[in-house]
Amino acid sequence: MKCLLELDIKNGKRPMEIDDVEDEPQQLRKSTKKLNSCHRVEMTRILFQEQSIEAKNSIEDGDLTNWLSNKQEQKSDAGDHQSDKQHQGQLKDSLHFDVRLSDEEHLQHDEKSEYGSSDSDSLLPRMNRDSSIACLSRCSRSDYGSLASLNKSFRNVIRSGELYTWRRLNGIMEHWIYFSSALLEWEAYDPIRGRWMHLPRMASNECFMCSDKESLAVGTDLLVFGRELKSHVIYRYSLLTNSWSSGMKMNAPRCLFGSASLGEIAILAGGCDSEGHILDSVELYNSETQTWETLPSMKKPRKMCSGVFMDGKFYVIGGIGGSGCSKLLTCGEEYDLQTRTWREIPNMSPERSNRGQEMHATVEPPLLLTVLNDELYVADYTDMEVKKYDKSKKLWFSIGRLPERAVSMNGWGLAFRACGNRLIVIGGTRSHGEGFIELNSWVPSEGPPRWDLLARKRSGNFVYNCAVMGC
Repeated sequence: MKCLLELDIKNGKRPMEIDDVEDEPQQLRKSTKKLNSCHRVEMTRILFQEQSIEAKNSIEDGDLTNWLSNKQEQKSDAGDHQSDKQHQGQLKDSLHFDVRLSDEEHLQHDEKSEYGSSDSDSLLPRMNRDSSIACLSRCSRSDYGSLASLNKSFRNVIRSGELYTWRRLNGIMEHWIYFSSALLEWEAYDPIRGRWMHLPRMASNECFMCSDKESLAVGTDLLVFGRELKSHVIYRYSLLTNSWSSGMKMNAPRCLFGSASLGEIAILAGGCDSEGHILDSVELYNSETQTWETLPSMKKPRKMCSGVFMDGKFYVIGGIGGSGCSKLLTCGEEYDLQTRTWREIPNMSPERSNRGQEMHATVEPPLLLTVLNDELYVADYTDMEVKKYDKSKKLWFSIGRLPERAVSMNGWGLAFRACGNRLIVIGGTRSHGEGFIELNSWVPSEGPPRWDLLARKRSGNFVYNCAVMGC
């Protein structure tokens, strides 16, 4: 009887309905019915393994979107023949066939536990939800817009942020560069695909448009801080919805602060309040819950400082503070997230060279600091050098030159960021009201600084704000 069943399946026919024979013993009919159900479950397991391998290969080839589209077409074609009883056997070999088990409840329970709770939870054919999300997390986030257009399930899992949370927990990350070189306008650059993208224009008043602004990328959020009339305001761009919103409030609104992000959290330290008072207060932002938490205050109040995460700790370096509110601070402070304590580090700020010209403290921009692989770097715009911090000796030393075209106005209009495994310098040249924004990159693990032109874009302005989003 088993041989007959296997032969019929190979020939594309339905298994013989042996229980239709009137004089067949009842025990034999029950055995045949159970055998049919077990055979269908085994076929499901085989197809599940085959489709998992096929999906994995499609992801490695970078062609998952086309693979899914083909499967959608197969499903549609199969639906046109379901009313034809002659094709019921062939449909059982299709990717989207329905497994009709026997009335035995234990077989139904086994299938649910093996392949997911229900078809409504499935994203990829014959794969449970967790396996589907694991596959999708390996796709480039450049493809997520196409995946979201396939069906409602894909759109929901991407817009809910569940997919990005899975990527973060499993160490899967792509870095995009976001910067603004025009008022109220932001652009993004994908260094993997070499693609420019325009974000929706911010809808704000003229006061915010002309105010000094700070920016920060954390999780799937891009936060832009500024002023509207007499109050501080925060605009939030969500990668999940591709839209801007406002109304978010800090516990102590501020500007000119030092900040850095780590995964889904960011820390903002110091800055000025609406009356110009220099702050020592610190806040933590969680992008998943969109909540603010007040942390212990720093040892010194400071504004126009720089913040970084290094070795799992938050550092705030340099800035302006002290008596008269115009003294350059050379010390840094380290915040331990586990013990919730601050520790002052003397002379952590690199020396600034003004080439013989004394510059007022309030005119100088914050230090152009960034961290890559837990190593601290600074872009010295006066000497056009890249310097690295020796954590054991607590000293800075020069390691090479900045790109020759990294033009700035006393450090303003120049961005220095870590992006994946490389350092990025964003600046450009200006002449007769026209110029270019250039993205130059260097991979420190490959040796001394050798800057490669990553991208170039015509622009008549400097870089006002810049942030790198890794998710």
